Amino acid sequence: MIRESSRKTAAGRLLFGAGVLALLIPAVAGCEAGSDAPTLQFHSASSGAHAVQDDITITNVFVLGAPRDSSLPSGSSAGLFLSLYNGGNSSDKLESITAPGTAASVSLPGGAVALPADASPVNLTGPQPEVVLNNLKTTLTGGSNITLFLQFQHAGQVRLVVPVMAQSYYFQTYSQAPSTAPAAPAASATASASPASS
Repeated sequence: MIRESSRKTAAGRLLFGAGVLALLIPAVAGCEAGSDAPTLQFHSASSGAHAVQDDITITNVFVLGAPRDSSLPSGSSAGLFLSLYNGGNSSDKLESITAPGTAASVSLPGGAVALPADASPVNLTGPQPEVVLNNLKTTLTGGSNITLFLQFQHAGQVRLVVPVMAQSYYFQTYSQAPSTAPAAPAASATASASPASS
């Protein structure tokens, strides 16, 4: 008699657990599929520079270069991609970005990027560039790095060394910045001979 009741209790627990699990699966799935859920985007772990300043987290920062075996010439534009998150209790704003020695100016969407307190991340992550390095002062080639300075209203200035990613593999679907001049072939080690005068 005791064995029979313990079997019924174990079976009841198993059925109860399965019922709870069946109720939780749609609820958990709904958290991700709800209309208010933020859009999630995949980025490889090494797709850019990262930094934290005060309550601002800056991730996946990179410049999109030309396709492999070519470069962006000086005078052209380049797209800058990044994600920003304000985990603090007060709002902040990305006021400007500068790239001394690399670009004459850097355009931000709307002139500045608002960062509300403890809200969803602001993803300027493509595939269309929203932040643009204008009038490059130097040639950019995939695999190189540039230095950027991000100026926040409250968090202050952040210096980042940012990689230039070739427009290939994972980044092949990303778009070049508007008004980018055609990519120039990578510099060759051989020089052309000048014709001899007769």
